[in-house]
Amino acid sequence: MKTLQILFAVSMFVWFITEILYKNILKSGEKDKKDKDRSTLNILWMAIPGSILSAVAASYLTRIPISDEVWIHYTGAACLWIGIAVRFAIIRSLGKYFTVDVTIREDHKIKTEGFYKYLRHPSYAFSLLTSLGLGLYLNNWLSLVLAFAIPFAAFSYRIAVEERTLIEQFGEEYLEYRKKTKKLIPFIY
Repeated sequence: MKTLQILFAVSMFVWFITEILYKNILKSGEKDKKDKDRSTLNILWMAIPGSILSAVAASYLTRIPISDEVWIHYTGAACLWIGIAVRFAIIRSLGKYFTVDVTIREDHKIKTEGFYKYLRHPSYAFSLLTSLGLGLYLNNWLSLVLAFAIPFAAFSYRIAVEERTLIEQFGEEYLEYRKKTKKLIPFIY
């Protein structure tokens, strides 16, 4: 179990550091249309840490195990790392068009290849996979619900704001893209 605790601590540290770096480095610029965010960034920055703290607290205060087997911890850790790594790759693939606030860049284009061929919001999908991993690692049903549901609600609001902005900017082009892709889960949702 000591190895699992170290793995968990390292996972949480890497998750925290990457998100802090994204927030500080990937902000909109002077020339961007940045009046569209509607506080979604602030909501996410309250929801995600709040979900982490409440999920961890629930794991200490209640005993509602998902499984009595150790595989659940490893599955959770795998989801954490896959979520962190793939989200990083997605952010890099979007390049200059990725910002932490809902923004339209000066020469903004809709990305429709790579992960974006299947999902409109792959970065959010893999952030949610990371949250799911936390809940699974903690091996507690209440922790799982808190770790996932709170960020899911925050991302759902952000997606609504972001898609409204993209429709305003790109009109029919974005609506056509939206018809061909799912929000967060390929072929399902």
